[in-house]
Amino acid sequence: MLRPVVLDTNVLVAGLWSRKGASFRLLDQARRGRVEPVLSVPLVLEYEMVLKRRAGELGLVPPDIDAILAWVCTIGHHQRIHFLWRPTLRDSRDELVLELAVAAGCRPIVTFNARDFVGAERLGVEIITPAEALRQMGEFR
Repeated sequence: MLRPVVLDTNVLVAGLWSRKGASFRLLDQARRGRVEPVLSVPLVLEYEMVLKRRAGELGLVPPDIDAILAWVCTIGHHQRIHFLWRPTLRDSRDELVLELAVAAGCRPIVTFNARDFVGAERLGVEIITPAEALRQMGEFR
């Protein structure tokens, strides 16, 4: 069963940082076609900015980042956002993640920073960790 999810940038970074954690396993589920990242132009631009800034510590070079982003864009669901209601959250950089989830009708946002999304539940969005996403899929042992 394909599960659409919005992946916060920190989950993508963690998945590229280590092959041992739930974030990497979630990316592997995307590779296998079990998870479909939901994307917007602002979110992909944020992914690019953060990953290129942290490329060295991730052991990557800019062309690697470009290839990873191309892959994510190939497998992801591209969602247009036709509305803005900001501000809802404390950090305006998290607003684009929440707006995407609402626009796509995608219930979960997968993140390590649940406290940054306080109030998202009022919009019907669930905030979960990568480990919880895997548990819900029956993939976490």
